[in-house]
Order: sequence, then C-alpha cells, then structure tokens
Amino acid sequence: MQNHSPTDERLIVALDVPNAVAGLEMVQRIGPAVGFYKIGLGMLTGGGMGLAIELKEQHGKRIFLDMKLFDISATIEAAVRGLAQFNLDFLTVHGDPHVVRAARIGSENSNLQILAVTILTSLERSDLDECLLREGTVPQLVVDRAARALNAGAHGVIASPQEAAAIRALPEAFGKLIVTPGVRPATTTPDDQKRIATPAQAMRNGANHIVVGRPIWRAANPAAAARAVLDELAFPVARQPIR
Repeated sequence: MQNHSPTDERLIVALDVPNAVAGLEMVQRIGPAVGFYKIGLGMLTGGGMGLAIELKEQHGKRIFLDMKLFDISATIEAAVRGLAQFNLDFLTVHGDPHVVRAARIGSENSNLQILAVTILTSLERSDLDECLLREGTVPQLVVDRAARALNAGAHGVIASPQEAAAIRALPEAFGKLIVTPGVRPATTTPDDQKRIATPAQAMRNGANHIVVGRPIWRAANPAAAARAVLDELAFPVARQPIR
C-alpha cells in the first residue's frame, strides 16, 4: 500500500464516471489531496467493484460503495456479507427498518458501516406523490425515516444538507454519521439536485461528510476543483457539535 499525507476525509468525491479506467484516471488527476471516494451503481458494470478494491488495497483510499440496496431480508444479509469481505468503509441501503437490520447482520465482524438512504436528494414532494408515499413535507419524511433507520441499527444516514440539522437534533442520531450529497460549491450549478447547500453550510448543519461529484470530476482541472472544496471546509465554521 502506498503511503499518503493526511487528507481531510470530510470530503468524499463521487466517481460518477462510466468505468473503472476513467475512475482510476480521475483519481490520479485529483492526486493525494482526496482520500475518500464514492463508487456507485453507474460504474458497477464497468468494473466498479474492482476499482473499489484497487483504490482501497493499492492506493490507501477509503471507499464509499453507494449501492442503495433494497430486497428481502435474507438477500440483503447475504449481499452485505459478501461485500463486507472487501474491507470497504461505507455501504448504502434503503432506510426501511427490515433492510437496515438485515444489513447490520451481514456486516457483523467487519468495519463496514451501513448508511441508510432516507429520500433521494433529487426528489421533491411532487415526486413522492407519484410514488404514492404518504403525506407530509419532504423534511418531515426525511427526519422520520432517519429516526426509524437509526433505531434499526444504521451507523448513519444519507440526507440532504437541508435536513441534516434536524436529523442531528434527533436523540437517535447521537454518535451517528450524517453523509450529505447535494453539496455544491457556491460557484457551481445545482444540476439535477433539488435540495442543496454549500460545503460550509452542510458542515454547519451537522454533516460528518459531504459528497461532491460533478463539480469536481467535470471540471477542467479536477484537482483544483477538489482543493477549492477543501479550502471551503478548512475555514472555521460555527458547526453543531457531533454529540
């Protein structure tokens, strides 16, 4: 394993590129400043698992495997047990309590941390109506789902920066992780994210980690874009303490 200088692992860069070759090239372009990467479903058929293992074992990176698993309990347990053998760091599952409980069983005796998805940051109330989800505002539903997932044993939750403060205030969130996608530096566009905030805002709202993708990997100079986000994180902020 290569040795790297300490990095600010509050920043997780989403490698939402087509395949492992492009992903490895992007990691090399970004360089040593970033130590934590997210690999998701979009790269799964393009060698994503192989890249995750290579980045972990050969490059000393931390890995967030964003699979958003959802199935019956037995299948979730088996799938997570298989993934846990690769010594990765974070894995997402849907926040339904039966899914979370099964994932925790599958991750036993490993360091894999299970993060529950509440409501995707690309969705708003009209989208939930189409899905026949119960009435209530998006923030209310996110907080309710977060509390249920944490009670079921999730190590943390995925939620937009706009709901992070309310989740951090939950008794169930004591000592738990909040990971926020939908983070956009002030100088970039929101793309398809509808519930966004800047890196500094997300941290003030109680996030442990922020996930940034397109503003970094789509930039002409990804290394400079990553450093700009890290610079935003480096400024002192009056953030809510992690209890």
